[in-house]
Amino acid sequence: MKTVIMAGGAGTRISSIFPDIPKPLIPIEGVPVLEREISSLAGQGFCDIILTVSHMADKLIGHFGDGKRLGVNIDYFVEKTPLGNAGALYELKEKLSDDFLLLNADTVFDVDFNRFVEYHRSKGALATLLTHPNDHPYDSGLIVADENMSVTDWYTKEDVRPRYYKNRVNAGLHVLSKELLGTRPDTAKVDLDRQILRPLAGSGRIFCYDSPEYVKDMGTPQRFESVCKDFASGKVAARNLKNKQKAIFLDRDGTINREVGFLRSVEELELLPRSAQAVKLINDSGYLAIVVTNQPVIARGEVTEPELNEIHNRMETLLGENAAYIDRLYYCPHHPDSGFEGEVPSLKIKCSCRKPAPGMLLKAADELNIDLAGSWMIGDRNTDILAGINAGTKTARIVDDTAPEDSERRLIDTPADITGSDLYDVITQIMRK
Repeated sequence: MKTVIMAGGAGTRISSIFPDIPKPLIPIEGVPVLEREISSLAGQGFCDIILTVSHMADKLIGHFGDGKRLGVNIDYFVEKTPLGNAGALYELKEKLSDDFLLLNADTVFDVDFNRFVEYHRSKGALATLLTHPNDHPYDSGLIVADENMSVTDWYTKEDVRPRYYKNRVNAGLHVLSKELLGTRPDTAKVDLDRQILRPLAGSGRIFCYDSPEYVKDMGTPQRFESVCKDFASGKVAARNLKNKQKAIFLDRDGTINREVGFLRSVEELELLPRSAQAVKLINDSGYLAIVVTNQPVIARGEVTEPELNEIHNRMETLLGENAAYIDRLYYCPHHPDSGFEGEVPSLKIKCSCRKPAPGMLLKAADELNIDLAGSWMIGDRNTDILAGINAGTKTARIVDDTAPEDSERRLIDTPADITGSDLYDVITQIMRK
């Protein structure tokens, strides 16, 4: 399978600290960022590489040569005039495999590409985008997908976006079909997102591949400093899904947002004090932040699934405004007891996902290669603690001393490994262990 790496950018924002070398040759711990990319690809069997080069092309070609030193074969396409970030693909079309990877040379990543490609092929997609949450979704382009992960909407930074939205950002790593490269747009430069990919939204042929793996642009001095720290700490390599992950599973009501009984309206969701800061601590650590929540209001017919999604979009929007994000969210829509007006009969079942059953945690562990024994479950109820115990995680309980004496939030029948007054208190205790 061919891999095309776009390496022609001038890197003007970071040139203040590296003025004399092309951006892909900027070293991280002594190794150029593009060399790290190529070595990662080679280790996964992606050894047939095409580099598109322009700015300081001679230095890039001189450094990498034919690629044999790194165990790959490198071909070059030199842009003599700017073609945009996709124009070169039309010039290379006859050299491409039916499906190919398209990557950026100035992005720091460590991704299981075989997993990514397998997902793309399972969808029968023309294009698959690696997507992830970030800590500034309010000024990032956003991707919207349906339950099958098919892209339905694509909002650029300039677009008017919905009031509440899922924190899902295009990471700039793609698996594409050569079929996309039919008739070339009639412009001197071709923009990949605006002219090729975004028009596919709603077609059922472009998909999201949500991944918590490490992907970060290093295009500014501040971001470069950040990725250097992440390399030094081991965070970059650890996030590859070939490796076992650690997660902190979070209950929703009474843990992240204020408890209001059965939350039925989007405007009822209000973040608890310090909960966004607590989630940010998780994001900055080696743990994934995963929400697991019972939502019997769906089975009871009190909230529709689109309404619940909007509630969760509000939660993600509010977290994003505080530079925090969740890596994945799972909810159980079932409820075992019948007799509610408007209930959904097909959901009135005893299931394996409703806490204290561990189904949601086990599903996350399967999808994200999570080491449950090295993970935590945090909540404010016995059911949360039991779900963690049943899944094999360590447990932490938020104890609300202000709750009524007969409240489940005060009835601690199942002891947790640690307790705290709120999510921030609990997370800081976990980080000290």
